[in-house]
Amino acid sequence: MNRRELLRRSGMGMASLGLSTLLADMAGAATAAPVPMGLDSSNPMRPRQPHFFAKAKHVIHIFCNGGPSHVDTFDPKPALDKYAGKTLPVENLKTERKTGAALPSPFKFQKYGQSGIEVSELFAHTAQSIDDIAVVRSMHADVPNHEPSLMLMNCGDARLSRPSMGSWVTYGLGTENQNLPGFIAMCPGGMPITESANWRSSFLPGVFQGTYIDTQHKEIEKLVPDIRNKTRSLEQQRRQLDLLQALNRKHLEARPGDAALDARIQSFELAYRMQIEAADALDVTKEPKHIQEAYGDKVHGRQLLMARRLIERGVRFVQLWHGEGQPWDNHDDLEVNHRRLAGQLDKPLGALLKDLKQRGMLDETLVVWGGEFGRTPVVELPTPGSNAGKINGRDHNHHGFTMFLAGGGVKGGQVYGSTDEFGFKAVENPVHVHDMQATILKLLGFDHERLTYRFAGRDFRLTDVHGKVVDGLIA
Repeated sequence: MNRRELLRRSGMGMASLGLSTLLADMAGAATAAPVPMGLDSSNPMRPRQPHFFAKAKHVIHIFCNGGPSHVDTFDPKPALDKYAGKTLPVENLKTERKTGAALPSPFKFQKYGQSGIEVSELFAHTAQSIDDIAVVRSMHADVPNHEPSLMLMNCGDARLSRPSMGSWVTYGLGTENQNLPGFIAMCPGGMPITESANWRSSFLPGVFQGTYIDTQHKEIEKLVPDIRNKTRSLEQQRRQLDLLQALNRKHLEARPGDAALDARIQSFELAYRMQIEAADALDVTKEPKHIQEAYGDKVHGRQLLMARRLIERGVRFVQLWHGEGQPWDNHDDLEVNHRRLAGQLDKPLGALLKDLKQRGMLDETLVVWGGEFGRTPVVELPTPGSNAGKINGRDHNHHGFTMFLAGGGVKGGQVYGSTDEFGFKAVENPVHVHDMQATILKLLGFDHERLTYRFAGRDFRLTDVHGKVVDGLIA
């Protein structure tokens, strides 16, 4: 007999009710309906309206894991050529590791589109759509370390367990296709550093957590294990599942507020429904030949094409990782590695932007590109364990870096903000990670201060107690 049952049998039903409420609050069991839009426990993923009208309905987030160099991609700094091999006249040029003289970019920049925005040769295909892109050159984060910066960018907090941005978006909007997850995370070859924490739901209900897909595989059965049941028909599986769910719900009735059990019930239902549509959505061979050729048959082309097919079918948030580990973390051999990495991503990314626009989908799809921070304008010097002893790479730099937004109500064809003349620190219209998150939510129709979830006696939000919407990025 548990404590609650003892009180109930002792004729203290009202006391029991009060105690259960108190214990639930103390335990942080947020079982009440969310404040902004109300959560239907029978179908928490049903489509919901945001706080106000917005063009953006879906998000494709391309995450360049490890920190791409902004001064080699979207933020040209000709002053570095003048100071090549010399000490930069910058006060408080603090870096994580020992660094030396100015390192000019080995890549050529040129102007693109009617807006004339300069982009590196590394992203020449992407630059073909520059008039639809807002390049934010004044991003800044808190620390020059991967783990906390990944958590800050994805979850709004560098240290504590918090729901990811994709989880917040699906919590707020639900999803338009009940046969597919509302939030999908694609990472080929394994998980990134901090692994599934990047797409976790934390204290939000488990149904809002991202579904991981290893896109190094082509076969549907490997992309989504057990997607097809080889021994039971859908009708037979439905009867099995109905029995299992009836037992689970009976168990849940006696244990209200059990978030793990509720998430398990929802997961069983989603797994059953995915058999109907997931295989079709992830099969890029069903696309016309010219579309497949535009994206390319390499892993990143396939996953970007999958992302378009998923968004087209109503999936709310798709995050695509550029490799496992930290592939953009080029402390040495930056020219070779950045050229190789951009070569994997540029053509299919350019194809995605054109494809979305041609289909009339770019207006309601927000495309986000970037990493967790940028890289230094000065060369990293060899230190034990930090690089291979080659003086041709860059250290981490959270003081200033670049991200870009396209589609979904974004005012394209503009550069917003800037770093100093060398690309070390954001100086004009600085945009913190929380500001970017607030702006993304605004583009999706949310007031970031009102999209909250009560947990452990406090109303939490993606931007914590920070964040200002960057109105200049919104059309």
